[in-house]
Amino acid sequence: MADSTPSLLARVRGQPWEQVPVVWSDPVERGHGREEQRSYTILTVTRGLRFPYAQQAIKITRRRRALGADAWSVEVVYAICSLPCEQAPPKLLAGWIRGHWHIENKLHWVRDVTFDEDRSTVRTGHGPQVMATLRNVAVSLHRRAGHSNIARACRRLAANPHHAADMALRA
Repeated sequence: MADSTPSLLARVRGQPWEQVPVVWSDPVERGHGREEQRSYTILTVTRGLRFPYAQQAIKITRRRRALGADAWSVEVVYAICSLPCEQAPPKLLAGWIRGHWHIENKLHWVRDVTFDEDRSTVRTGHGPQVMATLRNVAVSLHRRAGHSNIARACRRLAANPHHAADMALRA
């Protein structure tokens, strides 16, 4: 069984990152009033992490600055991959990591902000799973109906609840 997350993070941070070159850098992206660039340092790991199936450890360095600003902020995050480098080369890993944030921003952020999921008082039995499933269904139905702003779609539906059946039938 793997150790707790903090000790796993300490083992990942403790790898010899300074001896490994950056293997992939994304181009600088501009958007949301800032510039951002990510670089990836990747290590093949064998048993050193004491985490089941870990094949690669990834160090992602994110540099950000507001457009027009001089100073960059730097954030370092880590990831673990269960595939060897032959099956998950650096460019593919970078795409997967970016894809994770796309999912996070597209679904989880909507659940957290629009549905205020973190303040839900449903905490026992199967209730949390059922509510998460219902929220996912609601988001999916809105997206299938062509709505990109889920909060606005929910407000419209609250004003005209009889449209919910129409939306479900179209799905």
